[in-house]
Amino acid sequence: MKTRAKIAFLTVTIAVLLQGCATTKPSGTPDEMFKDGEKSFQKGRYEDAIAQWKRVKESYQSPELSARAEINIADAYFLNKDYIEAAAAYEDFRKLHPKHERAAYALYRQAMSYYNQITGIDTDQTPVKNALVTFQSYLAQYPGGEYTAEVNEKIENCRDKQLQYEIYVGRFYLKTGKYTAAIGRFEVALKNFNGLPRCDEVLYYLGKAYQSAEQQTKAREAFERLVKEYPNSRFADYASKAAGK
Repeated sequence: MKTRAKIAFLTVTIAVLLQGCATTKPSGTPDEMFKDGEKSFQKGRYEDAIAQWKRVKESYQSPELSARAEINIADAYFLNKDYIEAAAAYEDFRKLHPKHERAAYALYRQAMSYYNQITGIDTDQTPVKNALVTFQSYLAQYPGGEYTAEVNEKIENCRDKQLQYEIYVGRFYLKTGKYTAAIGRFEVALKNFNGLPRCDEVLYYLGKAYQSAEQQTKAREAFERLVKEYPNSRFADYASKAAGK
């Protein structure tokens, strides 16, 4: 009898659990779920909004409603600072809807998702590279687009961060006595980032690297170039003295 009682109890418990699960299934039409997502989004409940819009997307009610849900999902990830997920969502949207009126916006936001992942110059530089490539892609695909001014500004920032990284690595080589490696790094930096504001700093450390490598002629040339091209640089006094001027 006890065994039968246990079986009966388990049967009732499972039935209750199944009934509870059934009540959690999403209800309402895709339009209603979409509006529920908007309400959650407006209240800053981005995860709830994403869940609602994913249901809308999976309903396949209409291509346009699905597209609206997809771009909204990407925006919710972005505002929730889930930038890795946001970048992927914006990219998926563009692949699925390359001619959509919001494709340019999605490309811009994809680039910003990479840009917002950038941290220090002594960390992984992949987000800088991804942001730069995507911003440049925006300019190529949408010349004169709505976000052109900000994209150009962000491209300058990305290139400056790349130059800072090259200086950081070059200085590390210089400090550890790897003078040939330091010289190579600084020379390439001057070639790839010619004209950027920090090039005076690159010339300064290039001159120092040549000095340390006992290549005084090349060191003097680097310092002379620094004084000539950047007379107001904070490194100009040292460079002038080092160049014998």
